[in-house]
Formats: sequence, C-alpha cells, structure tokens
Amino acid sequence: MNSLIKLAAAVVACVGLASSAGAAEKLKVGFVYVGPIGDHGYSYQHEQGRLALQKALGDKIETTFLENVPENDSERSIEQLARAGHKLIFTTSFGFMEPTLRVARKYPNLRFEHATGYKRADNVATYSARFYEGRYVQGVIAGKVTKTNTVGYIAAYPIPEVIGGINAFYLGAKSVNPNIKIKIVWANTWYDPGKEAEAAKALLAQGADILAQHTDSAAPMQEAQKAGKFAFGQASDMIKFGPKAQLTATTNNWAGYYIERTQLALDGKWKTGDVWGGIGAKMIIMAPFTNMQADVTALAEKTIVEISSGALLPFACPVADQAGKTVECKGGEGLSDEQILSMNWYVQGIEDKVPQ
Repeated sequence: MNSLIKLAAAVVACVGLASSAGAAEKLKVGFVYVGPIGDHGYSYQHEQGRLALQKALGDKIETTFLENVPENDSERSIEQLARAGHKLIFTTSFGFMEPTLRVARKYPNLRFEHATGYKRADNVATYSARFYEGRYVQGVIAGKVTKTNTVGYIAAYPIPEVIGGINAFYLGAKSVNPNIKIKIVWANTWYDPGKEAEAAKALLAQGADILAQHTDSAAPMQEAQKAGKFAFGQASDMIKFGPKAQLTATTNNWAGYYIERTQLALDGKWKTGDVWGGIGAKMIIMAPFTNMQADVTALAEKTIVEISSGALLPFACPVADQAGKTVECKGGEGLSDEQILSMNWYVQGIEDKVPQ
C-alpha cells in the first residue's frame, strides 16, 4: 500500500511539474500606449492590433497594456512590464524611444519593439508605417474637393514623421491643384480633445474648408461636422464622428505585424530589425471614400494603386525646399528613406515656418 501511495504521489508530482512547465511557456506580451484606448485614433488602433494578436495566438500568450502613459514619464511603465515578467514589450510612441532603450539595457534577455523610432539594439527592434503615403492620398482628395483652396492641418510635434506627413499632404494636393494653400496649427500634444478642437476652430476661421490632422482625437472631425466642412480621420476610421464631414481616413493596421513578431518570439527566432510598411504592405489602409464625387473617388483609388506598385512616389524628385533649392536626390527617382525619416524642412509652397 505504501508503494502505491508513493507511486500516486510521484504521478501527481509529475503532473504538477508538467502543468507548471506548460504555464511557464505562456509568453507574456506587454504594450505601452501614449493615449487612451478610447481615443478612436492612434492608440485605439494599436489596441485593435493587440486584440487581434490575443485572438490569433490564444493560450500561447498573455497580453497586457498600459494606456495614457506620458512620454516624459514612460520609463517607469516600461520597466513595470519588464519586472512583471513580460518577455516581449511593444512601446508605441516616438517619445518612448530613449526610455525603451534604457530599460532594454537593464534587461538584455527581454525583447523590445519600439514604434516610429529609429534607434535599435540587440534586443530592441523598430517598426512603423509609411503614414505619409496615406497623407499624399488625402492631399490629392483635398486638392480636388476644396472650394476655398485652403486646407487646415493640425499637427502634434515638429518631428520628421509629422513634418514629412505635412509635406506629402501638400504635394498631393498641389499635384491636382496649383492654387492650394495649407495652414498649420501646432497643438504640441498627441491627444488633447480640447486643444485639438480649438486648433480646428482657428483653422476654419482662417478659411479652411477641409481639415487634416496628425493628432489622435476625433475633435477636429467633430468641429468640421458642426461647421459643415470636410475632414480626414487620423489612424482610425472616424466616420461615426463626422458622417457628413469625413472624406476618408488613414487607418493603421498593426495586427499582422504583432502576430508575426510574437510568433517569432515564441519560436525562438526573434531578431532585432526595422520594418517600415506602407499602403502596399497594408500597414496603411484608406477608409471608404465618402462625401465626394465619383471622379474624385476614382482618382484617389488610382493614386492608391500607383503608390502600392511603386509607380508613384510621394517624394518623387526633383523636390524643392521652401527657399526653392532642389534637395539632393539620394533615393534614385525619389528621396531616400533616410531623407524622409530625417525631414525637418518644408517643401516649396508651404508658407509656415517649422517650429524650432
């Protein structure tokens, strides 16, 4: 009897060890968002990517997110996830770059992925979308739809990603409307509905009949709706906030990337690197075209096809800066990725000054 008891105990112990081993194999994946998941813009779309990841990989992973994390106080949040056993951590805002690198140096056995940044390490990869491609499409639409030849642009911070988006939008608009003018208001925030609404009102008061934005709330769309004007959604489809205002939205699609990178981590094949995908890679998807004539829709669809195939480069050379000086073309037929990623100047025709 004693032998049977010992055997049963051994079996139970083995089962317990197997269960513990199975539990230990579950990969903990963390996400850090600069805004709330209910912003219906940028952070919301990253959250949709997390949910798609959880659904795709099921009980192989466990995911966690932290929202509303200020860029200047993000290191604590990133380290919180590291200390809590997360082996793969996605940090999703430009200002998280240096904090991510600092935490990564403390935890060399963990893997980190930083969105929209440009600094990497052995355990830090970077990824982003070519947002400027979608903004070029927006510009083409705006150039055809505007009646005042004036569009307004609400910008977050004067970093290359935002400046490049403004330039691409303007070049797209100018390609179909040589009389186009763009007015820019810097909100100095990624997400602040109050500031964004005030910026939208100021631009509408200056004669803009179309609003574009590189901030994350739906407030500009709502202001355009109230004023009977048009607008473009940012990062997510914002049609429900402006059913009569939205022309389209540049939506971000992170699901495929999150699933692929997490699967690599599960398989022990994760490596550092850089991914920059655009319309062709379906990291940028344009929302349905609404509130425009059929010929404008057809032109927008043609523009998407040409950008996807590489036949149309938003920054096709020659490109001139504000002073009219031709910028050296280092990318063959267009500006190189390095030039776009370091863009701190406006193209010729934009009358505003880049904030210093």
